[in-house]
Formats: sequence, structure tokens, C-alpha cells
Amino acid sequence: GSEQEEEEEEEGSGEEDEDEEEEDDEDEDEEEEDEEEEEPGSTTAPTARVKGAPRKLEAGPFLTEEERRLAQDEYEEDSSDEEDIRNTVGNIPMEWYEDFPHIGYDLDGRKIYKPIRNKDELDKFLEKMENPDYWRTVQDKMTGADIKLTDEQVDLVQRLQKGQFGDVHFDPYEPAIDFFTHEVMIHPVTNRPADKRSFIPSLIEKEKVSKLVHAIKMGWIKPRKPKEDTPTYYDLWAHEDPNSILGRHKMHVPAPKMKLPGHEESYNPPPEYLLSEEEKLAWEQQEPAERKLNFVPQQYRCLRAVPAYPRFIQERFERCLDLYLCPRQRKMRVNVDPEDLIPKLPKPRDLQPFPTTQALVYRGHTSLVRCLSISPSGQWLASGSDDCTVRFWEVCTARCMKTLPVGGVVKSIAWNPNPTVCLVAVCVEQSVLLVNPCLGDKLLYGATDQVLESYTPPEEERVQPVQWVPATIEEHSKGIRLTVQHSKALKQVTWHGKGDYFATVVSDNSSMQVLIHQTSKRWSQNPFRKSKGLVQCVLFHPIRPYFFVATQRYVRVYNLLKQELTKKLMSNCKWVSSMAIHPGGDNVICGSYDSKLAWFDLDLSTRPYQLLRHHKKALRSVAFHKHYPLFASGSDDGTVIVCHGMVYNDLLQNPLLVPVKVLKGHALTLDLGVLDVLFHPTQPWVFSSGADGTVRLYT
Repeated sequence: GSEQEEEEEEEGSGEEDEDEEEEDDEDEDEEEEDEEEEEPGSTTAPTARVKGAPRKLEAGPFLTEEERRLAQDEYEEDSSDEEDIRNTVGNIPMEWYEDFPHIGYDLDGRKIYKPIRNKDELDKFLEKMENPDYWRTVQDKMTGADIKLTDEQVDLVQRLQKGQFGDVHFDPYEPAIDFFTHEVMIHPVTNRPADKRSFIPSLIEKEKVSKLVHAIKMGWIKPRKPKEDTPTYYDLWAHEDPNSILGRHKMHVPAPKMKLPGHEESYNPPPEYLLSEEEKLAWEQQEPAERKLNFVPQQYRCLRAVPAYPRFIQERFERCLDLYLCPRQRKMRVNVDPEDLIPKLPKPRDLQPFPTTQALVYRGHTSLVRCLSISPSGQWLASGSDDCTVRFWEVCTARCMKTLPVGGVVKSIAWNPNPTVCLVAVCVEQSVLLVNPCLGDKLLYGATDQVLESYTPPEEERVQPVQWVPATIEEHSKGIRLTVQHSKALKQVTWHGKGDYFATVVSDNSSMQVLIHQTSKRWSQNPFRKSKGLVQCVLFHPIRPYFFVATQRYVRVYNLLKQELTKKLMSNCKWVSSMAIHPGGDNVICGSYDSKLAWFDLDLSTRPYQLLRHHKKALRSVAFHKHYPLFASGSDDGTVIVCHGMVYNDLLQNPLLVPVKVLKGHALTLDLGVLDVLFHPTQPWVFSSGADGTVRLYT
């Protein structure tokens, strides 16, 4: 069988090369050959096949073992016995069949019913686990049947997903054959001689032109008219909708009528209407808008003697302007009670307790008292002054328990917030003194000394930005335990809530402005690589590991664990002077030298929630109460303003800020008033220190 096929192919190839004239003979020959081939008992298959159809292998005597096996496989897979379920509904949305049990019609017009697909999630999961071809099975939308994709189809899908060509053998990078070059060649691309029609006048065009000439002669085609240069005018209101709300007639406001002339306009008015000399002088000195009459009444003998009115044209012109410029619009006035526009704030007496009266004055300092700090128990108060001393007071009696000379101006003082430690940090010139005041419980301050003395220095020296110097015997007797010496003058010290770490601010513009120190290990570090401006003050967050740094315009919030900037608050003030954090930790207040107090809600925005401008002069200090919803601000105008600042647990409710009391008492000295304010840790009391050398307690 295979030999005969080869012969036929050779014959076919020979036939193609012969001339066209012999085509009929060839057709006859081919028919004869076909008849010969179709003799009974022949083992060959007819050569005429549909182009591209797979050649069937038949189990004949001349087949090899491999071909026989292929032929058997093909008969096993032959699907000619199965019914041809092809959906004949065409290209329509298959959602139309959603509510029917069938999904379309086959070639014979019978309904194709949907397969019973009641697979729940468990069935799908089991099929996914057990069926290895689950990933290549897709549902045919036309028949609803599941179809397993062949390797070629999967390969095609993957190629298309990668953005490649569908055909494997297509080469998109074949070298391009440049048929026409950009260079002008001497030989033309085609060498045909020019057409005869290219140089003989066209007869069709000649016929068209003669038709047009005839139409113009007969007057069927008119020549274009010349354009007129006369301008056109439009009536703006001609096509206006009279029913529209802005129609001129709906909103028509009639022009105000002129006042009718009275007796004073008469050429011979009664004598009481004529002005005396004083009244004439007064009339001339008045502004034109203030005069009751815009002319002076005059008396004439008869109507013939009346001259022309000199302001006639001017008055007519003003009247025309009044008519033309009159705003013809009805304004709907809203009657609002002015009282309703004022925000409803609660009465101060509903917001008690808060400090209202001056109870005690702590006298003893001879110069201005810059800073205050109170012990965690609320029993002792420490104050630092420009008279180079730190004084310790008993809060309840205003008795000075101890005076510590420090040999320099005290810029800042901070009592350790840990109630199990009795330690006070004092900023004096270029060093921080850690002082044990030895007040109160003897066991407490004795234990503090034991903790400080139990320090063992590390084996190898570490490079530090500061020096930790233990106190001499003389200093120890005064109460000084450690001195932390800095390179520049200090302006603030503040403790962390746990009481082991404290931060200091140096008056310098370098990256060494802020330092953080650990007392137990006597170790200091500089947290910032570069300076972001002149630092005014710093604070530790009361609960979370955040560090607040206030520069002149901004407050930056750093995360100490992640060592990154988390927020930058815009203060909207020219120069921030002080800062305090709400004990809840989500609100911050900043006082500024341009007499503003900014309240920030950290969850709400980086801009102030409210700017309070209650003080007349610069704010020096602000403070929050630890337990009560109170905050206070002290200013150079000599007053302390106490405000109620309620922060709600409900995040949707904004804080309520109400000023409740202005506390006066400090005398202004050298244009300075209140320099520091501080709340008692448990009672609703506020302390203030002033430039007059006193500390006052308001309860």
C-alpha cells in the first residue's frame, strides 16, 4: 500500500509542472486512476482526503507493531458513535438560560439539558484533592460540560498570559527586507512606459464641464452672492422663557419713586422754611450725605424771576445712575437670633472641682523663680531660682524645709516620677545635678542612696557625650549624689515615666541638642544624627515608647523602638515655648511666645484642633493635671488661666475645652509674669512661680 501511494505522489508532482492546455486530459487520467484504486479487496485507502484530516491507520498485513497499536488506540478513542452536542444558539449572553433547565439546542433542535451541578464546597474541595487534572478542567459555558484542556491548549494559554505570540513558530524578530531604499537609484522600480491617457485630455471631464456650463447658462446653478458687511443686531430678551425662575417679570422690583416736592421747593416758600445765617453756615459745613435738604430754599418775587436750576443735569444724571445701578434682586432675609450663633458651653460651676482662690504663698527666693517640680506623693515642692538656690517646701504649710545653693542659675528642675525613688534632677549652667533631698520616709531616701552606690563601672570605658562625676564629700553632705557634666549650657531636664531614664536639652544648634541618659548604668547617648532646628523642649510619652521634640514651629513625635519619625505636628505659632502631654497620651498642648495655646488631637490631625488666644502676652508654661480634666497656662501678663479639657473615650466625640478661671496674684517684674505652672499630683490644686520671687498655690 505504501509503495503505490509514493508512486501516486510522484505522478501528482509531475502533473503540476505541465502546461495549462493539457488540464482536461489530466482530469480524465485522474478519474481512471481513481476507478483503478477503488477495486474490491485493495488494501490502500483512497488518497483524496480532506485537507488537514488525520490519516487513519488500518490494521493491514503490511503494518509494523507500532502502527497496529496506534490504529487500535485510535479506534478506542473514536467518538463518532457519541452524539454531537454542539450548541446552536449562537453568540448570545448565556445568562438568558439561567432560569431554564436547558442551556440551548443541538443540531437536531433538541434541548441540551444542563448537567446536574449541585457540587457544594466540600465536593469541590474533594475533587480538587483527588482529581489530578482539576487545574486544567474548565467549564464550557455553551454546553455546561467540564472540558479537560490538552497540553497544546494549556501551552497556548500560558504563552498568551506571558504576552507571547499564539503560534510557536512565529518569529517576531525576522530580519526586515528593505524593498525600497532611502537612496535614489539610477534605475526606476518599474520601467513601464507612460500611459497614453496621462497626456491626452479626458473626454469624461470635458463632458462634465460642458454640462456645468449649460446649467449656468440656463440659470439652474446660481453664482455665490457677495458677503454683506452690515453688522447684525440681536434682541437679547426675545427668546427668554417667561416661566423661568430667573425670568425678568418674576423677580421684577419696581424702581424706588422720588419724593414729591414740598413747600421748601416752592419759589415763594413760607418764611419758616427759609434758612437763617447760622443754619446756612451749618448746612454748608455738613457732608452732602448728612444734609436733610440737598438745596437751600430761596424766595423769589414771581415765577418769571426764578433762574435756571444749576444742578439740574447733575441730579438727572444721578437719578439715572440710581435706576441703572439699583440691584434688582429680592433678598430673602433669614431671621436668626444672635444668641443661637454663640456655641453652647457648660457653666463653669458644673465643671468643678478646679482651683479658684489663692491659698498659700511660698516666700524666700530673692530673685525670679524659673521652675517648679513636685514629689510623686504631692507632699514636697522643689523650686529653682535665679538666686542660685534650690528650695524644698512642705506643700501644706509653705515651710521651707531645705535650701541648696548650687552656684548658678537654675534653668530647670524635675522630681523623679518613680514613687520608690527620692531623687531630683537640677539643671545648673552646664551640668545636671542628681540630688537626694532626704525628705519624708527615711527608708525611701536611704534605699535611693543604696541603689546609686551599688553601681559598678564597666570593665572597658565607653565613649560618651557627657561625663558622669560622683559627688565629693562636701557635695554629698549637701545632698548632691551625681553630676552629669555637658559641653554647653542646659535649658531643660525631664524624666521618663519609669524613673530610670531622663532627657536633657542643650542650648546649641548642633545635632547634640538632645541627649538621653540612663541613671542605673550611668550611660548617655545622642538619639539624633542631625539637627532639625532649635529644640525648645522635649517630653517622654506617659505610656507608649514615643519621644516628643518641640522646635520653634513644629512638634516631632519619634518612635524610640523603631527609631523613626511617626508624626510632625504644625503648631501654627511663631515660637513654641512649652509643651505638655495629656495623661491619656493622645492629646498635646503647646504654649507659644505669640500668646497662643494650641491643642492637638493626635488621632485627628497634625494641625491644632483648637487655638486658644486667652492671654494678652507670651505664654511661658503649660501643664495638664494627672487625674482631673484640667489644664493650665501661665503667661507674662501675670495670670494663670485654668481650663476644663475633657477628653472622651468615644473616638467620635471631640474634646471639650472650656476656660473656667483666671487666677491673678503675681506682680509683674521686668515685664515678666508667671514663669512656670504645675498641678498637684492628686488634688485639683495649681502652683505657679513668678518673676516676683514667689511661688503661689491656688486651691
